[in-house]
Amino acid sequence: MKRFSTLLLITVFFLTGAYSLFASPARDLSSQAEIRELVLLHTNDHHGTVLPRGENGGGLAERATFIRETREQYPNVLLFDAGDMNTGTALSNMFQANPDILAYNMMGYDAMVFGNHEFNEGIARMERQMGLANFPIFSSNVRRADGSYLGGQQYIVFDYNGLRVGVFSITTLRALIVSNPDRSLTFINEIDAARDAVNILRTREMVDVVIGLVHMGTIREGDNHITSQDLAAAVAGIDVIIDGHSHADLPAPIRVGNTYIVSAHERGTTVGRAVLSIENRRITNFQWTPVRITGFEPDLQVNAMLSPFIELADLSLREVVGEASSTFVFGNRETRFQETALGNMINDANVWFFREVFGQQIDFAFHNGGNMRAELPGGSITRENILTVLPFENNLFIASMRGSDLIELFNFMATVPQGAGGFPQFSREVRLTLDVPNRTYSNITIGGAPIDPNRIYRFATNDFLLTGGDGYTVLEERSIEPYNTSLLLSYVVIEYIRSQGGVISPIVDGRLNVIGGVTPF
Repeated sequence: MKRFSTLLLITVFFLTGAYSLFASPARDLSSQAEIRELVLLHTNDHHGTVLPRGENGGGLAERATFIRETREQYPNVLLFDAGDMNTGTALSNMFQANPDILAYNMMGYDAMVFGNHEFNEGIARMERQMGLANFPIFSSNVRRADGSYLGGQQYIVFDYNGLRVGVFSITTLRALIVSNPDRSLTFINEIDAARDAVNILRTREMVDVVIGLVHMGTIREGDNHITSQDLAAAVAGIDVIIDGHSHADLPAPIRVGNTYIVSAHERGTTVGRAVLSIENRRITNFQWTPVRITGFEPDLQVNAMLSPFIELADLSLREVVGEASSTFVFGNRETRFQETALGNMINDANVWFFREVFGQQIDFAFHNGGNMRAELPGGSITRENILTVLPFENNLFIASMRGSDLIELFNFMATVPQGAGGFPQFSREVRLTLDVPNRTYSNITIGGAPIDPNRIYRFATNDFLLTGGDGYTVLEERSIEPYNTSLLLSYVVIEYIRSQGGVISPIVDGRLNVIGGVTPF
């Protein structure tokens, strides 16, 4: 108990800002004259990845070392994050990204844009995280009810004693579909908001370089999804777009007109580094490298800050809840493309729990593939493993739907593109064929029989989908007697594993047959 109390005191010490951040030699930018070289460092889609990911590298302390070494090499460095800091590992989720933000403070981040996952847990968490950060988190296209910009500013100007760098930020409107923004917030069209900010930066602020810090993505997820390429093509005057959302592992910048688009993969395994030469308000040379964060020693100060969080989390997360006979593969987000053993197990767990524990008549269960975020490794399964696979604090709902409306629901599911978070995974009661090119389902059966348009079906899903998330408005509009079980999806999965004698095995049984689609690589 004494050790636990000590760790709590240490944690409070860090949270209250009593720890001195390591110095950044590049923070006093005004002392340099005749600046002609600027370095941009950038990350995106961090998703709570505090620690290294094995051979994939990464880690906040290791990232800090690379950033410090870069600042020692170059006199003028700007450091940005393109959103989705939240929602990932159990360690980060447990402390609502406090260790992540404190590490970002220590690394000297200059700005971050709100990603869609920053909106997951409501405005109160966003306010607290903005207050904890020593750097601005903002979006040039999201306004509060009073008309002010979320984050307090439309743009930022960095003055380098003769070289002015303007930064605006854009959050994809996909956030309205794939997340749960507070209803008091208003999202402005990405292109309109960017055009307004760029015009101000170029004509009023007279900046030399314009940077778009955006969480938009380079891969189109739906018909109305505006990508970074679309933004660059539509808005003149953007020199560099630093992108997030698609987790793109780019080998080289994407060039659209005079705009360079860069992105640094995901989870801190890569940091993008761009070296710009600027003359007469024009970029004359642009050299960009995606730097893998491997082989870097962890920064001692960042490590010291993270230690109490890690120790406190380990007390809970190391509990073994079962065993997997082999790995439940996640790959390159396979739950968004095809039937997976991981999706099968999670949905089967729902049906088992509500039938056997709640005594409910459940016909089937389904969840969005984007709700599942990592593989479940073979061997001992810890609570941390489950919370990493299922990081969202989703409440489970039981609801009903008339068969005719259920057919409409399946028709919508058929239009969800492979790769989008709304791509569904099903329990074993469902059998169907997805024709990807024609966006149709066929041979649909539930419990071995075709859907009866006049019958009432009972199913389990999560609160995110039931309230129209990922575009599932038919669920929000047509569901009958929705019941909030107040149970977390992660809890139900843990109870299911225990019910199986503690041992589960990955099974793919053909419940979702995909034809004409693509396979994730």
